Amino acid sequence: MALHNAPLGKSSEYPDQYDPSLLFPVAREENRRRIGLEDGRWPWFGEDLWQAWEISWLRPGGVPAVAWAEIRFPAASPSIIESKSLKLYLNSLNQAVFSTVEQVAETITADLSSACGASVDVRLLSVDESAPAIGRPEGYELIDDEPVDDVVYEYSAESLAVSGEEVSEQLCSHLLKSNCPVTGQPDWATVLIRYQGKKIDRSGLLRYIVSFRQKQDFHEHCVETVFTDLMARCKPEHLTVCARYTRRGGLDINPWRSTSPEQGPGPRLVRQ
Repeated sequence: MALHNAPLGKSSEYPDQYDPSLLFPVAREENRRRIGLEDGRWPWFGEDLWQAWEISWLRPGGVPAVAWAEIRFPAASPSIIESKSLKLYLNSLNQAVFSTVEQVAETITADLSSACGASVDVRLLSVDESAPAIGRPEGYELIDDEPVDDVVYEYSAESLAVSGEEVSEQLCSHLLKSNCPVTGQPDWATVLIRYQGKKIDRSGLLRYIVSFRQKQDFHEHCVETVFTDLMARCKPEHLTVCARYTRRGGLDINPWRSTSPEQGPGPRLVRQ
């Protein structure tokens, strides 16, 4: 993964002038090859929902404005954006003058779309209309207290198994943790799994989720790994996997992948 020129894990001076060149794209293709996918054919629909909580710029009279944003990158985009580079880019707006909120949103949209190679959706919101947060979405069953033997902290999909019973259910775990592949810093998430098919063994699923604890990978790659492993080993008829990651540096990243284009990441959770 060509990250030697990325700002992640390096000391950086925060910009005082608008600079879209700060955005650092990372190709998705390498990780997808690692999980056995080739030739641009991915078995999912989805997107990466970023919530950016530290956005500011100057109004024409020089008085600052603040907002937060929902930024949606399509899972079909050739690249993701390295998170520190996005933070630096957003901070480069701090001393830039924009006449309207719409101009700010249009600028961010154009810059991110150019950097990742696909059309990005950006929605700026007032800090007075923050999204409500919940513990976990209604209807999801928590699996974190399932009995687990032989816990492992190195990624392994061996424990994923099903029974012959056909079910439709929604499962949740707050115990997904992985590490940044550059800095080694921990990334924490709640993972939400909705599926229809043979019943997934919950203890085995929990053991699998815990096995990510020392895995070094980006948020988006972890979700695609979970989706691919569940499809390969459990063979559900329908599947949606979403991870709601906690905030770092004013950003949280919430990828979802699904066999249906009509799913989504669900609501904001209390740890965000």
